[in-house]
Amino acid sequence: MNTTQTANDCYVREVKTLPGSHAYAADFVEVMATDPSLKASDRARDRNVVWGLNADLSSEVTAEERALYISKSTDGGETWTVVARLGAEYFDAGIDEGLRNGLSVAPGGGEFVVTTQKGAFQVIPRGSDAVVTYIAGPRVPHDRPWVSITKKEGDPVRAAAAKMTADGKRLIVAYGYFDMDPKLFSYHRGRGEEWVEDGRLPQIPTDLQIFSMEWDKPERVRPGALYVGTGDQIYRLDLRTMKWSEVKGVESDSAIHAINTVGGLHIAACWGIYEPMSADLVWKVTDEVFIYHRDQDETGSNIRAYGIEVDPAKPSRQVVTALTGVYITTDGGQNWRRMNGLPEGEYRTAHFNADGTVIISGLPGTFVANPFASGCGPRLRTRDD
Repeated sequence: MNTTQTANDCYVREVKTLPGSHAYAADFVEVMATDPSLKASDRARDRNVVWGLNADLSSEVTAEERALYISKSTDGGETWTVVARLGAEYFDAGIDEGLRNGLSVAPGGGEFVVTTQKGAFQVIPRGSDAVVTYIAGPRVPHDRPWVSITKKEGDPVRAAAAKMTADGKRLIVAYGYFDMDPKLFSYHRGRGEEWVEDGRLPQIPTDLQIFSMEWDKPERVRPGALYVGTGDQIYRLDLRTMKWSEVKGVESDSAIHAINTVGGLHIAACWGIYEPMSADLVWKVTDEVFIYHRDQDETGSNIRAYGIEVDPAKPSRQVVTALTGVYITTDGGQNWRRMNGLPEGEYRTAHFNADGTVIISGLPGTFVANPFASGCGPRLRTRDD
């Protein structure tokens, strides 16, 4: 790390400290999470602490060595230390793993919930090892769905996403994998710190799979609503009335890849980015600077967006990770520009550090960048750069 750099310097640095083989896509952090209980005084002390989940599932790695890793960074993504390793018995390396796993962090970072094709798991680090416990969930029924899935009767249904409340006492897990029956189950903390099932939540008004979830107020012990993104729309579950409503303003057949509720409801979808107007209404970004496909130069307002991150300190600053690179805005989504300095490729996740720098990750690797520095000009990167 160059200690002479200042807050005004524009830089992109590749990170090579994630665990695993460093083979294809092993340096891709598919999900990042922070301690949900941190107060303002704690953030001053732990200002750049983040946990990440990466999957070392390359064909270059033997079946016995393939694993999911939970790692912790205390310096804003520059270096990562392994917290827990999940071996091959906890996931299916051949089905969508490494792109659609979920991670939820308990207060204090002493426990995690990870979702895989084989269900949801409670992970408690124990020195160099970890205690991994299956969280009871639905199983593939005798009456199979008409859509072909690679599971047999009695297998655990894929766990798609998980959200823990800020006090670590309640948990919601989304299940389903193209089985035309997306499910959400709630859990509470048992006496032995295990997760005890409360039951299935009201049926979401769609038969498409769940991609993403977020509380309306993640910092609250008892949030008022849960947003759920599916393969066609985004829905809001009022946790008091337990009634569903569809968020307005999203185009039809939009796969909702990511949800962010810092300063309002932000959505990364296929094909579009959406900014908040109210709890149940968003507007689509129409800035025509997004590249449609990596092998084309055509630009427009549509974008296959995988992630949207909002700076908690300055919500007008946002980062979108997408099929065709990374895009940033400094005015709350009114105007966007493509980020310079990154290798070409598909990017999936980003995370704002407390100092305004950003961790960016995707198939080309993981990077720490300072794209909002005064030294970073507004020039749009071209393919000749």
